[in-house]
Amino acid sequence: MKKILLVCNAGMSTSMLVAKMKKAAEAKSMDVSIEAKSLSEAKAEISTVDIVLLGPQIRYELNNVKKVAGNVPVEAIDMRDYGMMNGEKVLTHALEVIG
Repeated sequence: MKKILLVCNAGMSTSMLVAKMKKAAEAKSMDVSIEAKSLSEAKAEISTVDIVLLGPQIRYELNNVKKVAGNVPVEAIDMRDYGMMNGEKVLTHALEVIG
């Protein structure tokens, strides 16, 4: 099972995107775990996930999160995909990065 962690300031706005991503994963019968956390909550869990996706509103934290993440890939979610709540596209991109 692949584990995807979405991170934003409070974990609220990304929770809507998580729901859309889970729906897209279910439609394709994919075995993935997708969660949204605040930045402070996420730092404790980074080592347990396959990828960290940052909400566009905290993309300025990208380098800091990469330092904490070590070998775990960290990406900023595309602003258009985030704004459109395009869960399928964000999920597909995350899985491509994981490989």
